[in-house]
Amino acid sequence: MYYGYIRVSSDKQTVENQRYEITKFASEKGFRIDGWIEETISGTKNYDKRKLGKLLNKVVENDVIICSELSRLGRNLFMIMEILNVCMNKGCKIWTIKDNYRLGDDIESKVLAFAFGLSAEIERNLISQRTKEALARKKAEGVVLGRPKGRKSSHVKLSGKEQTIADLRVQGVTISEIARIFKVNRATVSLFIKEYIEMGEA
Repeated sequence: MYYGYIRVSSDKQTVENQRYEITKFASEKGFRIDGWIEETISGTKNYDKRKLGKLLNKVVENDVIICSELSRLGRNLFMIMEILNVCMNKGCKIWTIKDNYRLGDDIESKVLAFAFGLSAEIERNLISQRTKEALARKKAEGVVLGRPKGRKSSHVKLSGKEQTIADLRVQGVTISEIARIFKVNRATVSLFIKEYIEMGEA
């Protein structure tokens, strides 16, 4: 199955240019688009909250998703890498027109798969390192670490990660992505930000 994915970020933008590009590309390559996915939503919105998420759940091995460019998938590298990784794990291909990008089962894709995995591992290590440094700094300042009396255990998982989470938010990382990084519920991250980070900035 060939799917055409179109995303615009506002009602003022038109989907027609992207549809034309994809249709023309398919015609030149000798196949037709079996299904269209169109949405008007910001690329900063996590993919699993968009129609794209439903498409990724639907695709199977050898399906192809075609879009005009990689930025249609998401507005930050972390999200795009995660989407490409989902597709690689399912054997689904992604082709872009302007970027001339091809994610498939060739050697280049295997190299990319290694790069994605390595990048994710590096990111986890950096987060861990920043967290340890933050904890050490707080301990040196005399801050009592550990579970505050009467606090829910869900908040303990994020204790000492205030600066790391604040840095990730500044970089444009969504609450959902942060929740996946720290393996907690999205609501936990949202509440933690309101109670510990935003309050600390007030």
